[in-house]
Amino acid sequence: MSSMFGKPRAGGERPPQSPLVECNVAMLGCRGAGKSALTVKFLTKRFISEYDPNLEDTYASEELVDQQPVLLKVMDTADQDGPGNCERYLRWASAFLVVYSIEDRRSFEGCQRYLDILALHARGCPVLLLGNKLDMEQYRQVPAAEGMSLASRFGCLFYEVSACQDFAGVQHVFHEAVREVRRQAERSLPVRPLFITEERPCLPVATPVALPTRHGLASCTFNTLSTVNCKEIPSVAQAKLVTVKSSRAQSKRKAPTLTLLKGFKIF
Repeated sequence: MSSMFGKPRAGGERPPQSPLVECNVAMLGCRGAGKSALTVKFLTKRFISEYDPNLEDTYASEELVDQQPVLLKVMDTADQDGPGNCERYLRWASAFLVVYSIEDRRSFEGCQRYLDILALHARGCPVLLLGNKLDMEQYRQVPAAEGMSLASRFGCLFYEVSACQDFAGVQHVFHEAVREVRRQAERSLPVRPLFITEERPCLPVATPVALPTRHGLASCTFNTLSTVNCKEIPSVAQAKLVTVKSSRAQSKRKAPTLTLLKGFKIF
């Protein structure tokens, strides 16, 4: 079951023929990394202290990222100690947020297994590595330099935030995932050239010249024809139009039906 958060943005309702572009983000990481806390913090600006780690759900929220509306769907997965049944989110997500706790080295090591799988099967989708529980700095087991090194090795962005205290930082990470999806879509689109024909003035038509008949062969005539010059010009406007279609094509992927997250204690 999917849950809907957020309100329509100001500026009037959208016409029915103009649905929001969708962006699907999967939250990955070992148990206790804080995936659910980050998800609910982003959606409600609140921090949860208790939840059932065995349940997962998909949430949706209308967001405005760089003045462009988007329907952001977030799958809060419930893997226990590492990747399991990856098929359900590998086919669904357009971006991945891999989470570990900075005060739990085991969760950091689990992130490496997720990144290995995504590097092989994520079809080039954007991946962001996120160190959570920055408010537990005094118990840190994973230096920021190690997180940056791991992110650099897999070519993904790296952030450290606190689901408990830092809503602005958490929101920035989710919005950056949307931006990365947009950038990836723009990079993957081939630029189709636009061919424009330029006709040159016709040269004076020569008087048909009749060739003499030889050995019984029929005579023929030659005419001078105008020439056409073709120029290849890339069309930026056309590329942007295809980008919109590509984004809408991604929106046709359906999110799986999941159970509703229960046991929240929000304060």
